[in-house]
Amino acid sequence: MALHPSPQFTEAAAPDPRRCPLCGQVNQCAMERERETGVAQGPCWCTTATFAPALLARVAPQNRNLACICARCAAQSEATDAAN
Repeated sequence: MALHPSPQFTEAAAPDPRRCPLCGQVNQCAMERERETGVAQGPCWCTTATFAPALLARVAPQNRNLACICARCAAQSEATDAAN
């Protein structure tokens, strides 16, 4: 049986802005939550985070700037960079 990629990660479909483009988990983006609900949110953690160029390069070019990388992927990248 062949495995088919989730629609959120296919090249033809835009990623779900509520999910991390790297791992597919919910990204908890406050800006997206505010857009969806109309309820004001505090600043999102990602607005003050620094994302390593290597981490950003892992996002497919057609999916960049369409969905936030989650805090877990960002933290794992930061820990990996610190260990190297």
